[in-house]
Amino acid sequence: MKISVLLPYKENFSTEYAGAVSLMLKDTIPLSKYKKNIKVFGSTNFKKDILKNNYVNLKINNFFFQSKSSVYINNFLKKEINHYSNLIEVHNRPNYLNKIYKVNKNIILYFHNDPLNMKGSKTIADRANILNKTKKIIFISKWVKKRFFNGINIKNLSKKKFTIIQHSTSLKKINFNKKQKIILFVGRLNRSKGYDVFGKSVIKLLDKFPSWKSIVIGDEPREKLIFQHKNLKILGFQNNKIVANWFKKSDICVVCSRWDEPFGRTALEASSCGCAVIITNNGGLPEASPKALKVKKLNEKNLENIIKKLIKDTNYKKKLQKKIYKNFNLTNYNISNKIDNYRDLLVKS
Repeated sequence: MKISVLLPYKENFSTEYAGAVSLMLKDTIPLSKYKKNIKVFGSTNFKKDILKNNYVNLKINNFFFQSKSSVYINNFLKKEINHYSNLIEVHNRPNYLNKIYKVNKNIILYFHNDPLNMKGSKTIADRANILNKTKKIIFISKWVKKRFFNGINIKNLSKKKFTIIQHSTSLKKINFNKKQKIILFVGRLNRSKGYDVFGKSVIKLLDKFPSWKSIVIGDEPREKLIFQHKNLKILGFQNNKIVANWFKKSDICVVCSRWDEPFGRTALEASSCGCAVIITNNGGLPEASPKALKVKKLNEKNLENIIKKLIKDTNYKKKLQKKIYKNFNLTNYNISNKIDNYRDLLVKS
């Protein structure tokens, strides 16, 4: 079986600024029984650090009367016409569907973000078109699925048509006794991610508990939220390997997003490393870390109180860490098997 995977245009399939889609493919393809028959198509400027050798970089020339996205699709289809695929897996771009359907009707569409904010799936008519022209639709969370079916009667639809397959990571080997007194924040440093609340809360906590420190990983060129403390270190953007090491070291990880996260990669990674994870109850975050502590109403006082309880009660903190770690099942192996299972069924049908 031949499988073609199409990335969103400009998705960096590399170690430099790899997106959630790229990380999912990097982690699951090597474990697939179809790995020798999978090719990933994309267009990235970071060609020196490509994540996998089964990647095909599509060249995009400038055309005055065509968008680069259209040229990208056309270049992919030229290759598809010459080497027909049994399945085409399209990630996060419902607006690619109609063109691809004219060439190959064996399409699986993945939604990694809110469908109601994406070109090609905003309206009910758009989503009806998707239901008609895909073999299967994959949602990365129950929340994303719920958004897709907003205004659509789901009762008469076959459940075989769609499924939920979350993002994944490896379960890390952790020595809980070697965890350090670190409060970790990873993500965009903006209000949507709740960084304004985190910054104000953590500075107060670092004043009260001087043996603790906080590490912040991320950047945000469009929004300036500046917090300073002798025990607060802001590292900026870091690659996935460095971030993973901080998850392993840290006692507490805060994922306090205001916006509805489609899933929540940070909460996923923190859970796989046995952090005491704190989340808001927004979007798909509770699915990424079901046993995490939840901030019911995000404000400085509530966040500070939750972190303070973990700092002061070591036994409570360790029990939470071990419960989150023990219940972690979104491993690369499990998710890769789940992906292969639907591939098997589609080919047989």
